[in-house]
Amino acid sequence: IFKLNCLIIREYLLSKPKPSPTSSAQPSRPFVVLIHGLHQKAWIMQPLAKQLQSRGFATHQHNYYSLRDSIDKHSAALNNWLLDNHDPYIPINLVGQSLGGLVIRDFIARFPQWKIARCVTLGTPHNGSTTAKYVNKLLSPLVGKSYKNALDGQNAPLKKGISLGVIAGNTPHGLGQIVLNYHNQKSKLSHPQCEHDGTVYVFETKLATATDHITLPVSHTGMLINQAVAEQTAYFLDHGMFKRAAIKKASNKKL
Repeated sequence: IFKLNCLIIREYLLSKPKPSPTSSAQPSRPFVVLIHGLHQKAWIMQPLAKQLQSRGFATHQHNYYSLRDSIDKHSAALNNWLLDNHDPYIPINLVGQSLGGLVIRDFIARFPQWKIARCVTLGTPHNGSTTAKYVNKLLSPLVGKSYKNALDGQNAPLKKGISLGVIAGNTPHGLGQIVLNYHNQKSKLSHPQCEHDGTVYVFETKLATATDHITLPVSHTGMLINQAVAEQTAYFLDHGMFKRAAIKKASNKKL
């Protein structure tokens, strides 16, 4: 975990976050808003933002207070930022990691006036988080207001017609694996039900109404600096599907 965070911080320091579309962005591509997860800040999305910018996307790393505010306030904050900074007639892409993916679903449900091109979620527990459930019972301040109507699995249903790609990880690195390994034994889960990224089970990321779903050999935090994740995210934003030929190749590499 420490190593991954150091790598992300290094990427952040090498390049200042870009809060508005970059000059190299291709005008035909919808603007991309990146939304971080629980216990994080906008800078954590910088490595992925740089990868998308190198592929011609304009990006903005949206910041919100994951513990302090409820999910409806996260959505309202995003709406307010867009009102101040974006033309409502121009479509946007949304990319969220973990809790950020749930913010995307809530935002789309609450503010349907925005034109959404495509969305990608990374390690998002669309069906609720087992890890968050345990933590909420034992040390609720560690999940704060992010549990109700979000990590508890009671999020707004995905709006009909939304193109959503879901990326899950199955490399179990992170403190959450302590909780999930205990749950595996308690619930007697077997492969592939027990696969997780160190925080979120693969089955928790699956959403019946999603357009596409893939699993890559990455951890929950590590997916933010992973080349294959960036490639698949960009491919889905362009094509509305994941690049299947690249998945088998990525499965042979370790984070």
